[in-house]
Amino acid sequence: MIDLNADLGEGFGRWTLTDDEALLSVVTSANVACGFHAGDPSIMRRVCELAAQRGVRIGAQVSYRDLAGFGRRAMDVPAGELADEVAYQIGALEVFARAAGSRVSYVKPHGALYNRTVYDADQAGAVVAGIRMAAAAGGGDLPVLGLPGSLLLAAAEAAGLTPVPEAFADRAYTAAGTLVPRGEPGAVVHDPDAVVARAVAMAAEGTVTAADGSRVAVAARSLCLHGDTPGAAGLALRVREALAQAGVRVEAFA
Repeated sequence: MIDLNADLGEGFGRWTLTDDEALLSVVTSANVACGFHAGDPSIMRRVCELAAQRGVRIGAQVSYRDLAGFGRRAMDVPAGELADEVAYQIGALEVFARAAGSRVSYVKPHGALYNRTVYDADQAGAVVAGIRMAAAAGGGDLPVLGLPGSLLLAAAEAAGLTPVPEAFADRAYTAAGTLVPRGEPGAVVHDPDAVVARAVAMAAEGTVTAADGSRVAVAARSLCLHGDTPGAAGLALRVREALAQAGVRVEAFA
């Protein structure tokens, strides 16, 4: 059993990047941009409405405050400030999720923040503190998506939140099980056939071939497909069909 998640709502004003409607016909969980790296109130509302109509779980994709850099630039944000900004983003999305008859079901950091919380205990702790604030206000648990073995998931578990390990079918891995930085050659897997094959191997076998050719274990409950990839919706559909053929049930974790 595996969950399929994708980054959605990545636009701002007249600018759009992700094909939200098409992707919401395939994925089981939607990581919705909350305005700090992409997304605006109207986009957030529309994505929440579509997700609720189709029974897709709504997740808050929180980020550093970096619209110009799409949340992919390294930033140093004081822990207290970062915790407040994480809680703020979740709360903003919760308004639209509730209005659509749903709720925010989980949280996933985006871009530079996601990668930073893999190894930075201070930033990982700040993200978890922000999630705990939002969870307390909402009166329930907010599971946290992150890389297996990351300090983020460890901090989430220590704080009593549900850690959800995920894998990336369209990203290259190092032999240590971390993602190859986007600035390096081959960091993103563009061959659709390779993405589909990697997705099946991750879900059915729990392994992926790293950039150096070695086999790496990936114990994932959710599988991410980036919504900003050209042809993302068609690729996501191919992945879902291949998973079904391999006997893997696609189902939301939250």
